[in-house]
Amino acid sequence: MSRYAMLLAPSANRVYADQASRMSQAELAAFAPVLSSELAGIGVTQIGGVEYLTFDAELTARDIAFVANLSAAYALFELVEGDLLRPLGLTPLARYDSDLITIPKYAGKTNEQFTKLVLNLTLLASASAERMLDGHLTVLDPLCGRGTTLNQALMYGYDALGVEIDGKDVEAYKLFLQTWLKRKRLKHTADLVPVRRQGRRAARRLEVTLAASKDDHKAGAVQRVTVLQADTTALDGLIRGNVADVLVADLPYGVAHGSYDDAGGLSRRPLDLLERAVPEWLPLLRAGGAVGLSWNTKVARRELAEDILLAAGLELVEHGDLAHRVDQGIERDVLVARKRG
Repeated sequence: MSRYAMLLAPSANRVYADQASRMSQAELAAFAPVLSSELAGIGVTQIGGVEYLTFDAELTARDIAFVANLSAAYALFELVEGDLLRPLGLTPLARYDSDLITIPKYAGKTNEQFTKLVLNLTLLASASAERMLDGHLTVLDPLCGRGTTLNQALMYGYDALGVEIDGKDVEAYKLFLQTWLKRKRLKHTADLVPVRRQGRRAARRLEVTLAASKDDHKAGAVQRVTVLQADTTALDGLIRGNVADVLVADLPYGVAHGSYDDAGGLSRRPLDLLERAVPEWLPLLRAGGAVGLSWNTKVARRELAEDILLAAGLELVEHGDLAHRVDQGIERDVLVARKRG
């Protein structure tokens, strides 16, 4: 087997950067099912005073195309004759300029590398894993905020579907995406329309279509973003079933953000929201789809989150230790589960 060394990209968040190499090992291992070669010897090695993610494999061109999308991947080398590095070209999925992800800055925004990591883990645990490079997937974020996960889905060439209860966040996302598309001179439409249920206005829906080029637009190769301004625990009749290949959500951390309880008050307990929302989410997920969740373990124990998903009939997917510190009040973890086919 050949030996490879991956240089990890620096993170804008210093605390996250300090933990990126450990998390990248677990993320790389998750790519194993889609690779033609076995992965072995995954670890961290100092070469010339620089830390690399190292592993043994025999990578084909398609294998390299997969691992190029590791959330922290910066450069990949094959180790030859000891510590000599032979560079290998990386072509990660990037349908649009990276500022689609990096420009938005707001309180409570999730780290972009972490968002990509959770999406990757969820995709790779799903029945759609082999299609990761081929597009035509739909990503659902039922707690989408201002659209970090939705934008990452767009970068991958996928369609995106979001749910957000805060109308200001939906409007802010519309303004950002529409302004960005105009500035990039990309063909698009963007409309915010009312949604009625039983003759009454029940929600608002943002509908965006876009294409990466004029040729794609002419050929009908467009992507779609839909964001429903609605309560994620009351989606019956608002979204058709079996629409998403994967579901990715960042639960309220109970610090800057909370969720509304049945009485309409603000709850700081994310598992209360999860327990009420899962029955609404699962019908939207196709058979073999996967759910990826992140949350603050200081306000919600992992075992209780697992129990909620198991009770809903999901199968847990093990990815090793992904727990990490965000700041003084937040210790974040990741949980992935699969919907049986």
